[in-house]
Amino acid sequence: MLAGELIYVGDPMCSWCWGISSELKKLKNHFSEFLFKIMLGGLRPGGGESWNDHMKSFLRHHWQEVNARSGQPFSYDLLELESFDYDTEPACRAVVAYRSLKQANDLEFFESIQFRFYAESQDPKSAEFYRPICESFNIDFETFMSLWNSEPIKLETQREFMTVRDWGIRGYPSVVFKHGKDLHLIAGGYTTFENMKKRISEITDPSTSQ
Repeated sequence: MLAGELIYVGDPMCSWCWGISSELKKLKNHFSEFLFKIMLGGLRPGGGESWNDHMKSFLRHHWQEVNARSGQPFSYDLLELESFDYDTEPACRAVVAYRSLKQANDLEFFESIQFRFYAESQDPKSAEFYRPICESFNIDFETFMSLWNSEPIKLETQREFMTVRDWGIRGYPSVVFKHGKDLHLIAGGYTTFENMKKRISEITDPSTSQ
C-alpha cells in the first residue's frame, strides 16, 4: 500500500466534530501506518452572534441530534447562561499552541477541549479552562498560556483557517485522505469508522469497489 496521510479538518466547538470523535480514534488506530494530521477550520472565529432564545434552541436541537446519533455526552448548562460569546478561535488556537509544544497526541488534546466544553459546559475562552487539561498532558500551564496568548500562535491559527478555506472546505468535520499527490474527501460531516475505512480501501485498492 502506498503511503498516505489522513487529514482531519475540524473545530473543538463544532458539535458534529464531538460526535465523530470516537470514530476518528478508530480510524487513526486502524490506519496507524498513515500520518494523521489535524487542521483547524474555524467554525465561528470571532463569535459575536446573538446569544438569544433562537441561538440556544438551535444549539440544543443540534446537540440532542448529535447525542442521539453518536452517544457522545452533552451538558446543557451552558444554554442556561444569560450571555455567552460562541467564539471558537481560542479553542482552535489552543490546539495550535499544544502542537508547538508536542508533536504527538494532538487528537487527544483536541478531544479534551471538546469534553470540557460539551460534557462539562466550561468556557474555552477562559484561561483557567486549560489548567486541568495541561495537568493531564504534563504541560506547564504558564508555558502553555504564554504560547496561547502569543501573536505567532494567533497568526498560525489564522493561516490554518485560510488554508482550509482555500481547499474549499466549509463544513466540519471533514476528513481528507492524501494518497500520492491526490486529495480525497472521505468524510464531509458525521460518518462512521466503517464508512471511512471502506472509502479509503476503495482509493488504495480500486478492485474493492467492484
